[in-house]
Amino acid sequence: MEIRELRYFVAVAEELHFGKAAQRLEMAQPPLSRAIARLERQLGVTLLERTSRKVTLTEAGAVLLSDSRTILGAVAAAERRTRQAGRGRPSFVLAVKSGTADELLARLLDAYRAEPGAATVDLLLCEAHQHQELLRNGQADVALLHLPFDSTAGLDTETLRTEAQVALLPTAHPLAGRSRIRAAEVTALPELPMARWPGPGGGYPEGPGPEVRNLTQLFQLIALGRATVIIPESACTGLRGDLAAVPVLDAPPVTTVIAWPPQSRLRTVADLIRVATRL
Repeated sequence: MEIRELRYFVAVAEELHFGKAAQRLEMAQPPLSRAIARLERQLGVTLLERTSRKVTLTEAGAVLLSDSRTILGAVAAAERRTRQAGRGRPSFVLAVKSGTADELLARLLDAYRAEPGAATVDLLLCEAHQHQELLRNGQADVALLHLPFDSTAGLDTETLRTEAQVALLPTAHPLAGRSRIRAAEVTALPELPMARWPGPGGGYPEGPGPEVRNLTQLFQLIALGRATVIIPESACTGLRGDLAAVPVLDAPPVTTVIAWPPQSRLRTVADLIRVATRL
């Protein structure tokens, strides 16, 4: 198999539509269809079931999709790191969702910077669920993820901390002065619908609450009395004065993990993980 063939297959497997995959790859559809058919003949299996109405992955196709993502991610990471090495600049990319784990992240970066031979850490701030994909496609070498919200499937991880969650409310709201609250009380507020975050595929779940992509949007909507949310307490560090954080007694704890692709052999990433677990 060639890298080009794997890229073609991943595009079709993710889009489940030959026309959309061809647009994504900036090529015509007929040669893309021929390339996939040639790959199936070469492997001796059916990767995609095609009908006039839809395209679906077979079991064999699902296996190849998972492995292809790993291979393409490793190739992309190798290309990026080789260019960096050629410029004499040892570095790696750490992906973090914007506005999360600020205090932990600052401690981690400070501690790693003090290590002998520490490399440059290129910080990549991203939106919800993007950091998993950045790890898998080779654009990031390591990331901070948050369970149970983020998926760690196919990644190696080390646990860093576990914390409680809080409800964010406008300071003028009657519940804002409470010392604690239950999740059902928060989700039952008709005047403050729960904000909706995008899922791993980029789509939003159904619901009356506004769609948000980052904490800046979220905090402004809550301050204006348009939404509420239950989030990890660390996200409220330095919270603006017109918002109140109320501990939620029965909200599941959130665990922050450091995650990396299992095929990673970077000494610099191993050093960062060692420092992170020590913290």
